[in-house]
Amino acid sequence: MTGVRVGLLAALLAAPTFAEAQPDTALVQGGIYQRPYIVSVGRTALGGYLEAHAGVERIDGVSEGPSFEIPRFNLFLYSPLGRRLRVTAEIEIEEGGEELKLETALADFVITPSLVVRGGVILVPIGAFNVNHDGPRYDFVARPLVATTIIPATLSEVGFGLHGRLAPGRQVMVSYDLYLTNGLQEGVVLNGTGRTDLPSGKTAALFGEDDNGSPAVSGRVAALARSFGEVGFSHYRGAYNTWKIEGTVVDEARSFAITALDLSTALGPVEFRGEAAIATIDLPEDLMEVHGSRQWGLYLDAMVPVWRPRVRALTDPVVSLGVRLDHVDWNVGRFLSTGENRGDAATGLTLAVSFRPAGGTVVRLNYRLGSTTDLQGNPAVRSAGFALGFATYF
Repeated sequence: MTGVRVGLLAALLAAPTFAEAQPDTALVQGGIYQRPYIVSVGRTALGGYLEAHAGVERIDGVSEGPSFEIPRFNLFLYSPLGRRLRVTAEIEIEEGGEELKLETALADFVITPSLVVRGGVILVPIGAFNVNHDGPRYDFVARPLVATTIIPATLSEVGFGLHGRLAPGRQVMVSYDLYLTNGLQEGVVLNGTGRTDLPSGKTAALFGEDDNGSPAVSGRVAALARSFGEVGFSHYRGAYNTWKIEGTVVDEARSFAITALDLSTALGPVEFRGEAAIATIDLPEDLMEVHGSRQWGLYLDAMVPVWRPRVRALTDPVVSLGVRLDHVDWNVGRFLSTGENRGDAATGLTLAVSFRPAGGTVVRLNYRLGSTTDLQGNPAVRSAGFALGFATYF
């Protein structure tokens, strides 16, 4: 045992120091550390970002007029505690102060860059958007449908696990994340939406004890090629109902699973970013006729810079044009009684003009056309609207 202890101590001393083990911020995995406030070597750094929106929408020819909102105001904290330990946290104030949420509060212990132990309130690594979702990084006002209604972003849970990055060659890097967390809860079914709704499984109890003693498992593996971009594959699964209380089985365990594929790349000056996800949910038999046991969705953004104006006191302003395609189907399959296709889907096309006066700040104007069908397949509800917003780090 003495030899083993000496060997472990020697391995830790030989591993890179904290300064050498900073995450590669080119990878999605390093998103929580790729923020402009982390610039000092002091004890604790403070930063954040702000989003503000204005918009007007017409649904089937009817409009309620323009509206204005501050959907989120986020504060970041970051502190390196020695050479191998770092702590970061994010507090989100939503809807102008109506909701206060602890989005992340985690500690990383860096053994080597390829092996980092993480614990606390963790962003579940399902898809790229949930991990890397800060408003100033996007040229679109609204978040993608698949990332908020199939993948319930922003999804934070208490848990522990491992992550790291590997660099088998100069041109390719690989990252991995693997965590155990509390998982989603009862609200996945029998919620206020009238459908199977994974976001409704997020409750304040996620930050307390697991309600069924069965942790959820999540993981993501991604490869970044300097000449191509990043591709990530992720999976998240667990039980969502309270099927065991104090060790006694009181119900059949019902599970959910989400599998996602994400991509970011560029073809010439055009930058692409997208994500696709498939969800499966175990349902009680009496709900299977109208509630979806399978859901899927995707989005794809394309942005291209078209003008770099010369503006006094601005170092590198840029105007860009873009388009987003997104689609979700919340109830895949056919009715058991009639064999007809189920509805309950939405499709959108968004055109974007954005202006970035400086790094970390964006002003964006979007025009979105949408179409939504209900469960019974009635004629689609058409919508169109403008959204103007800005987002900035500070």
